[in-house]
Amino acid sequence: MSAFTLRDVRKPDDFAGVARVLSDSDPDWPVTAELLAIWEAARDPGLYHTAVVAEQGGHIVGLGQTGHDDFAYEDWRYFGHITVHPQARGQGIGRALYSELLARLRARGARDIRTMLSDQPRDEAGRAFLDRRGFVRTWDRYESRLHTGDLDLGAFDALLSGVAAQGIELRSVAELAGDPGRDHQLWELDWQLFQDVPMGQTLTRRPFETWRKQELDDPTFSHEFSFVALRPALADPLTGPYVGYSSLMKTPGGFHVIGMTGVRREDRGLGVAKALKVAAMRALHAAGGGEIRTFNDPPNKAMLGMNRALGFRPGPTRSRYELHLDPVTGERQPTAVEASL
Repeated sequence: MSAFTLRDVRKPDDFAGVARVLSDSDPDWPVTAELLAIWEAARDPGLYHTAVVAEQGGHIVGLGQTGHDDFAYEDWRYFGHITVHPQARGQGIGRALYSELLARLRARGARDIRTMLSDQPRDEAGRAFLDRRGFVRTWDRYESRLHTGDLDLGAFDALLSGVAAQGIELRSVAELAGDPGRDHQLWELDWQLFQDVPMGQTLTRRPFETWRKQELDDPTFSHEFSFVALRPALADPLTGPYVGYSSLMKTPGGFHVIGMTGVRREDRGLGVAKALKVAAMRALHAAGGGEIRTFNDPPNKAMLGMNRALGFRPGPTRSRYELHLDPVTGERQPTAVEASL
């Protein structure tokens, strides 16, 4: 073991080293230096974010980052994560990164610090790390997986025909590229749909340009496999003819992830959400097939049941952990969960 030092991330020079730490720590969800640079450029400049690396022997061996949560923004709420390369653990690097980030957040009057970890064995040490520092598990997210090659996609013909009989068309985002209102209408629809997702927190809206950079312009976004449901005769002032949306992203790990699937309230109960997912599965399968993963929250029983009916099988669970701080003293406060006991 040799001494290590902490310093702020140098962008973009450090991205290759950071990508190595992140990918080696979680090989199931690898990242690339190119993606890190794109995600950095897509950040909302109005929100706080800070990142620190640990350097040892001329190599980056750890990363700590935290900032405002643009999906659930409050000036006093922060979301962060600490990652130490597997070969550099057990030397106090994680503790040093945590202390540095915590000092920065305390100086800003932070009242709520959040992070997420899976229930997988590789995260056991991380869960113990959080427990020793007073973090409390407050929310779960279930991951589900399927492979298009394991399904009989022809079994859904009646579903798609029934949706079409309701006057609803399913079009890929790529097919809608010529629609001048596409991006704004999808932004409006995405926000409407997100507000009905039971995620255990109050969601906040991303500015249009930030959303477009992080959604449609992200290189992982699959324009050919993300689908929109339309009522051609509808002219909603915000969403135009768009009534449903399901997005799919391809990760560097080679699998696809569903981002959003939802239908506006007026068109629910017709099988549109399920049809959107089937359309994506068929398009992906026609292009060679592959694995799809999705995430859902425990209260979202309708979507969990739909996914089981489509052939999704349970995967790991990811949990949100929270640390509440007194904004004056910076000391830990009990969470709402603890206070209710």
